Amino acid sequence: MGSTVTVNGGQRLHYVDHGGTGPAVVLLHSFLMDGDMFAPQVAALGDEFRLITVDERGHGGTPADAPFDFWDVADDVLALLDRLGVARTAVIGTSQGGFVALRLALAAPDRVSALAVLGTSAAAEDAEIAANYRQLGQAWVDNGPAEQLLDAVAAVCLGDADAEAWKARWRTVTGDRFDRILHALVSRDGLLCKLAAIRCPVLVLHGSADRAYPVCRAAEIVEAVPRAEPLVVVDGGAHFLSLTDAEAVAPHLRAFLTSYA
Repeated sequence: MGSTVTVNGGQRLHYVDHGGTGPAVVLLHSFLMDGDMFAPQVAALGDEFRLITVDERGHGGTPADAPFDFWDVADDVLALLDRLGVARTAVIGTSQGGFVALRLALAAPDRVSALAVLGTSAAAEDAEIAANYRQLGQAWVDNGPAEQLLDAVAAVCLGDADAEAWKARWRTVTGDRFDRILHALVSRDGLLCKLAAIRCPVLVLHGSADRAYPVCRAAEIVEAVPRAEPLVVVDGGAHFLSLTDAEAVAPHLRAFLTSYA
């Protein structure tokens, strides 16, 4: 399901507009995922809000035919909003989706009414961790998505949750696509010095068992954003919090969006 539009000089972008008459909310997914990861939020919030899930470059139904960064992905989302006639929207982003969401709020403050980020960071990737990820990426390029690699990714991203359905999708990711999306991830610029310019209310949620980023990365965002809500730490929550701990985050997202979207 869903639709594909062409934006920004030929970039194809796949999205699903789930409809509804409530305020618009764009949902931005994590690394190696796609808009389907927000199925729990569509089920929980779809009657109250117009939810729009977007496949970011190199993910799901959206190709990545050239190098890109997360500012480019934010521009893609803005172009999609123009095509849909959405002047202003709330944004939810998990992990990588949070990277894009923060850039979206910085690039177009008048377009973002509220921002919720889960399991994310505003810092550049730690150099040692980035080097480890690049080694993983090279192994993917050289040998394909071996089970050991898939298990390692699943452990970091999904914790103890069942990852088999997602691993089946990951097996279809070619080495060149993986290399391109990984480069965007590990080479991203840090935003901490820019966050004071975000005007909208911001809700930050983080899992205490996040294996990618410690809770202090979330606390940095709360401290730097002028209109941040108190940090929400989900006990035992994994990195892809909106998927693995959907029931725990749903009340927080609903209350926040009801107040600010």
